[in-house]
Formats: sequence, C-alpha cells, structure tokens
Amino acid sequence: MAVKKTGYIVGGIAGAAIAVAALAGAGMRMPPASAADQPRAEVNSPAAINRSNPGQPMSFADVFDRVSPAVVSINVAARGQATRSDAFGEDPRGRGGDQDEDSQGFGNTPRGRGNGGGAAPPGPGRGGGGDEEEGPRGPRRFATGSGFFISANGYIVTNNHVVEGAEEITVVLKDERELTATVVGRDESTDLAVIKVEGANFPYVTFENAAQPRVGDWVVAIGNPFGLGGTATAGIVSAFGRDIGETFVDFIQIDAPINQGNSGGPTFDVYGRVIGVNTQALLPSGGSVGIGFAIPADLADSITKQLIANGRVTRGYVGATIQNLTPDMAEAMGMPGQKGAVVAELVPGGPAQRAGVQPGDVVVSVNGRAVGSSSEMTREVAKAQAGQVLKLEVIRNGARRTIDVRSGTRPSEAELAQGPGAPGAPASPDGPGRDAPRPSAPIVLGMSLAPLDAANRRQFNIAATVQGVLIDNVRADSDAAEKGLRRGDVIIKAGDRPVTSPADVQTAVSEWKRNGRTSIALLVHRAGRTLYVPIKITN
Repeated sequence: MAVKKTGYIVGGIAGAAIAVAALAGAGMRMPPASAADQPRAEVNSPAAINRSNPGQPMSFADVFDRVSPAVVSINVAARGQATRSDAFGEDPRGRGGDQDEDSQGFGNTPRGRGNGGGAAPPGPGRGGGGDEEEGPRGPRRFATGSGFFISANGYIVTNNHVVEGAEEITVVLKDERELTATVVGRDESTDLAVIKVEGANFPYVTFENAAQPRVGDWVVAIGNPFGLGGTATAGIVSAFGRDIGETFVDFIQIDAPINQGNSGGPTFDVYGRVIGVNTQALLPSGGSVGIGFAIPADLADSITKQLIANGRVTRGYVGATIQNLTPDMAEAMGMPGQKGAVVAELVPGGPAQRAGVQPGDVVVSVNGRAVGSSSEMTREVAKAQAGQVLKLEVIRNGARRTIDVRSGTRPSEAELAQGPGAPGAPASPDGPGRDAPRPSAPIVLGMSLAPLDAANRRQFNIAATVQGVLIDNVRADSDAAEKGLRRGDVIIKAGDRPVTSPADVQTAVSEWKRNGRTSIALLVHRAGRTLYVPIKITN
C-alpha cells in the first residue's frame, strides 16, 4: 500500500500502529479527554517505585492512565499500487553510507524497507493493514497506524509512511470518537508527518529534549499493534545512536515490544515524557523480537515544528554524492586511520562544483565540526539555510584545504533518487566470471580490461562523455568480484590517476605496489553513477 515505508533496513511497523513507549510524568500536559472545563492535569512524579528493587516500577498503570488518552489509532484509505517494499531483516550492509544524492552501492544488498502503513497483502500477522477493494482508479487499500496529540487544538504526530498517499484519514481516540484528519505536512527523510483534526481541549503530550534517559532506563510503548488499539508494552532503552541506514536519524533502540501497526506512536520515559517516535522494528517472523527503533525527541520536535509552520522541511545542499571513508578505502587512498566522507561525484553546476570541490576529495569537517561518515556530513550540510556559506575542510592529494561552498536547497528524495547522470543499460546478466576473457585483454586485479571504443559504448549504453577503461570480465574469485564490480563497469580513475587505457590501470597498480600499498581505490562508473571502490593488490 501507498502507506508503506520504503528503504528500511528492518520493518516500518505501521499497518497496525507503531508502539508507543509510554510512562507518565513531568513535562506532560494531559487535559481530561472529555471534560473541557476541568483543569489540565500535570504529571510530575514517576510511576510507583518498587522499594525492594529500586529503579523498577511496581506498575505502569498510573502512567498508562495519564498518557494513553493522548495516543490515537489512525486508519488510512489510499488508492494505487504499493510504493513501499515489504522486506524485513534484509542484509544490513546495504546503502553503504552514500549520501546527499543517494548513490548506488556496488556489491551491497539494499536494506529492506519495512511494512509501513499496512500495505502488505492480507494474511496472518498483518494487523488488518492489507485489506483492499477494487475501484475505478485502482485498488483501494486500507491501513492502520498510531499517533499522538502534541497540542490541545488537534495537531497529531505520526509517521510519514502511515499517511503517505492517503485519500482518507480517520483518527480514533481512546474514548472511541472518530475524527477526520488532514495532512499538515510530511517529511520523507525522517519518516515524520503531522496531521490535524478539528476541535479543542484534546489531551496531549510534549517532547522531552533535555532529560535524555540512559541505556537501561525503563520505557513504555502504547499503540495499535495488529489493529488491537490501546495496547501498552514496557521495556528498556537498549542503545542510542543506532545507524540503520537512514540519512538523517540516529535511532534510539528499545526492547519494549512493538509490532505492525505501532508506527507513529510515542516512546515515553517513566515520567510520561515523549523521548521518541517509534518507526521501525526488526520483524523477521512477522512479530516483535524485542528490537525496535524510535526517532529521538529532539529531532522529532524540530521537524514537526517546521511541518506545522511551513508544511515542509527545508535542508541545505551542496550537490555531491558522497560515501563513507571506510578503513579499506582510507588504506587504498593512502591515509590509513583517517575518517571522513569521500566525494564520489558532483552535480554539474551544483554548489560544490562551482566552489571547486573535486571527486576524490575527503571531507573531514563542516563548519569546524568533524565528520566521521557520509551520514554525519549530510546532517551537518542539512542544517544550513539556502545561501549560507559552508566551510568544508577537505584532504586532497595528502594536503588539507578549506573550501567555501554556498548552500543550495536540498531537492526531494524522489529527485535525488534520479541521480546526477542519465542511467545506462544494465550490465550483462552473465555476471562476474561467466564469460572467458578475451585473449588479448590484459588481466589487472582479476579483471580483463578493454578500451572504451565505439562498439563497447553501444553495447553497454555508455555516454560519449564518460572516459575510462571498460571492465570486460571479472574473475569470480577476485576481490573485484567480491566488491561487486562486473562486466560493463567503467574504471575512470585508479588511485589518483585518470585512466583511458588498460595500460594506465596496470601502471597505477604497479606504482601503488612499489610504494608498499596493499590496496588501490578505483573510481567506477555504472549506469550514470560513480563510486569509489577499494580493491586489494595481490602479489
């Protein structure tokens, strides 16, 4: 269904509602759900403490009573084919940290994006999220999720994948009232959305940005798993700063059980403060295995405020595809131990290219703040306003320099997915090692290489503007095959040397070997995109 979350390494859990971690306390404002003339209730104390085991609540009942009126179930109807995949627990190596304009990774299995708003087909464990009926504009799909009030006048936070593509949104309150909601704004990059119902004096909760819990602290989740509604689960904070492949979010990991349908619900600490918004779970069997992820409260607070004010979120943009400087890549580029983000390609005429940034530059800080990965760089760039100058500290040919880049405005995720170049034809389905190398083709690093002549350009649909050396075949037992290189790829650079012939590649490899290097970075072009790939040099 159109309400499924794409690109998740694990599973988005809308479909029956993301579980909400809920405990009552300070910072929460909960006017009674049905008594507009009664004073607002303030929750200022944690749940009763078990004196025989300090730190362990004897019961979460008081917390649930106070915060649960602010948690709602969300029913969504949409038309058209599902736009989100339904993969749970796929290979977590995917996406490779490529950021800004998400570049393709070579040899990595993409992480599955989870079942979001219940767009999956009907069946056991789908939480009622897969029903559909035929209509003149395609099948009408139904899904359920969770959300929570953040204001007395009807603003509700949920996940983007719960309401994306929705034609009708119905919010069900704890007292069983059903209200029609409209979308205020959505942000695909963080999977957050704000919807609104008409009315006043709704019970609501607030984000807690100051008092972050510790790993091991209790949390409670309240939501609509499998369409059951009003369900509470408890657990602890398992970890902070989980990078599971999303560009703009370092997730909180919790073990309070959350299942399909819990998407969009809040995570509470024992004081009833919202510390996060549940959005994903590892669901290899269709049910909770105790690994769930929540968007941190400070980020959710910032994004939802922008959505309420402007209906959208704007971010800075430099126009560069970047990838993580992995240990292998750092070694191949002659800077072992260095951390940062490697510029793989530039958007023609974009801010970075105009400022003088070059492919192969390693960005180590943005505005004086060190960046250790492509995700960190993208988040720092995203903080900028359009027109603001960003100071990028880069390493180029072993020397550090600072480049001033005037930020643009980040395009939508759909626009970024198109990439900066026109896609080419897919590589040969034969794959690595299927064809015998041409007798005259030189073998370098387990690859047979050929000049990029007119015949090869036609065969592999390679643009005339691409200069380099064609990979004609890859030996199956080579490191190049292990890294995902294949027939039809084009090597543009080997080390710091642009290449236009197989001999150029061989010369660069020989030079690297003489200098004691154990690997070399190849800049590889495929289907309109480029990416650095470190390849081991064997004797």
